[in-house]
Formats: sequence, C-alpha cells, structure tokens
Amino acid sequence: MDSDLLDRTYHVILTSWVESARAPHFTDVARALRVSPDEARRRLHAVIATGLPNWLFPDTDLIASFAPFHALPTPYRVSVDGRSGWHAQCGFESVAVGWLFPGREVRIDATCLDCGDPLSVAMRDGVIVTEEPHGVVAYVDIPFRDWRPNLPYA
Repeated sequence: MDSDLLDRTYHVILTSWVESARAPHFTDVARALRVSPDEARRRLHAVIATGLPNWLFPDTDLIASFAPFHALPTPYRVSVDGRSGWHAQCGFESVAVGWLFPGREVRIDATCLDCGDPLSVAMRDGVIVTEEPHGVVAYVDIPFRDWRPNLPYA
C-alpha cells in the first residue's frame, strides 16, 4: 500500500484516539478518510501489518492496541487536564502519551506491579510536574530481545 495512504490512516487512528479516548472502529476511519468501510478496513490491516507496536483483537477488525494507547483497561490509567479515559500499552508508553497532548497536563496513575503501591506521575511537555512517590523509576522484567513476541501481553 502507498506510504501516503498508510500515513494518513495512521494519523486518523491516532488523532481519533487522542480526541475520544477510545479506539476508532474502521467505519470511523472510513468516514474521516471519506472512503468505503471496506477500503478503511484494508488500510487498517495494512497499518497493523507495518510491524509497529499496534495490534487487533484476534480474528477481528477491532483495534486492541495502538501505541501508545490500549483499548483494554491496563494498570496505566491516563488523564489529560483532569479528563480520564485513556489507558497506555505499558509504563514506558504511558510516558509517551504526553507528546500527543502538547501544553496540557498528562497524568499517569498506576499500581506498582512488584509491590502493589500506587504510583502517579504528572507531566507537561515532557517535564515532570509531580511524582508520587518521589524518585519513581521504571523497570522491565522482560529482556529487550523478547519484547516483540510479548507485545500483545504488555
């Protein structure tokens, strides 16, 4: 598929998710691109096939995850200027969400997967505004070489 079509489709999906806090259906993509639902479905599958950390629910045309967002509730709850509803794919992607909301406060609330304590980080334009607890760090217990096979389970 033409890279311009892939780029436009990717942009519509990500922009829709930013605006609505949910994964768009391919019919939403069709309306935004002014193409048929079948064409939008083909484009969606082509974007997913690029190898980026995006995937569909198995055997469906429904977006499960589209970096940095996840359609299912994850431990990484994201709110923007107090509006909640987004979930990030993982802890690292939760920080990447901030770049999609320039000039706005993005807050990530999570639970430590090791000890169960609450974690919270608020950022604006890549700068940490608040963090609880102070000095919070990220940890990954899957070696980097094994990330790709584990993406659907992040």
